[in-house]
Amino acid sequence: MDWDAHGLLKPRGPDRWLRSPDAVLARTCPFSPAAADEDAIAAARFPDAPAADPRIGRFETAYVGHAEEAFRMGGSSGGLVSWVAAELLRRGLVDGVAHVAPADPERDGRFFAYRVSRTVDEVRGGAKSRYYPVELSRVLAEIRATPGRYAVVGIPCFIKAVNLLRAEDPLLAERIAFTLGLFCGHMKSARMVESFAWQLGVDPTAVQALDYRIKDPGRPANWYRAHLVLRDGSARAQDWWHLADGDWGAGFFQSPACSWCDDVVAETADIAFGDAWVEPYSSDGRGTNVVIVRSPALAGLVAEGVEQGRLQLEPVDADFVAQTQAAGLRHRREGLAWRLAQPRTALQPRKRVAPGAAELPLRRRLVYLLRREIGSWSHRVFRLARRLGWPGLYIGWARRVLAVYQAVTYSRGRLGAALDWIERHIAKRHNRNLSA
Repeated sequence: MDWDAHGLLKPRGPDRWLRSPDAVLARTCPFSPAAADEDAIAAARFPDAPAADPRIGRFETAYVGHAEEAFRMGGSSGGLVSWVAAELLRRGLVDGVAHVAPADPERDGRFFAYRVSRTVDEVRGGAKSRYYPVELSRVLAEIRATPGRYAVVGIPCFIKAVNLLRAEDPLLAERIAFTLGLFCGHMKSARMVESFAWQLGVDPTAVQALDYRIKDPGRPANWYRAHLVLRDGSARAQDWWHLADGDWGAGFFQSPACSWCDDVVAETADIAFGDAWVEPYSSDGRGTNVVIVRSPALAGLVAEGVEQGRLQLEPVDADFVAQTQAAGLRHRREGLAWRLAQPRTALQPRKRVAPGAAELPLRRRLVYLLRREIGSWSHRVFRLARRLGWPGLYIGWARRVLAVYQAVTYSRGRLGAALDWIERHIAKRHNRNLSA
């Protein structure tokens, strides 16, 4: 895997290898139409799960809450991902945890990468959210080379890929004992770091480290604030909503593969974690997780943590979990149905969502169209601005297109008012036709 011109990781190899059909690759790529889908994988891995829901998959139980304070304050959200990973190590259930941690951009050519942590302190050093391209090859090689039991932390497509690979490779099936999933809206390219640097008046090459979501207990959890550490020891920070591309849902720098994913909550993971994006939790700056437990073994581990007072969790149902991820589920189900219905010439993946957009209101169609175009053109415009050494070209374009997106999405300004009028007019005509 290597960087492409847009700051995304792509496979590299001889043309013959890239173009020739490969049966094993077809069965293990998470976006391949030849691979088992999430429903089939979950049915095989969690056959006795007492509950199932089409939005969040099979599960034993679900919770909302947070970990003990040291883990909670060290994470972007409620600290439960690091707590579970550390507890697996502490109990001797695994010998290592494969997860994403900060890297040295000068030495490694990237800000974040997968590593295998073998102590609780190492696990905690990799806490927090990383909206950055990563890949699994190095840690999978380490797991193959070093006997032991391992847990793998990852976003839905990574966990699906691990499960598909375990079905092909008996050694990985034996050694990867647990999978810890992360809810995912979509992933960004590495260019987002450079864009943040430009907008904070910094040369991107001067950035040593970054935190996408610096935690402040005095502010709502959904008030994201980016924080850059420079090589000279100084720092820069800015709230996402002041950035030209800071509206997450608009899709700036989105990986193209994310447009074809229908799994928000890591349906094939033994346990999965997300942010509780509903009140009163989204206003709590200390962070709150929503958790879906699918493995009976991890259900017992979490229940013991609650009994010991180390986890502060309340049981919730599938409706609550889906409500916390309503925007992501809408984009991955309703929005995916619209995208699948659009004319395409490239190979289209086989999904659990059927193509269709007949009943979709005008505004929703425009929202999905704008997201698609912003996701595609942000890569191209940034590449041109980077080549010309002209940050203002990209930043000016991003601010203008974001204004249009927000007018359509949130009914802002004259454009939003015009769309409101058109939709009301369409609704009246529809109602008259029905009555006739």
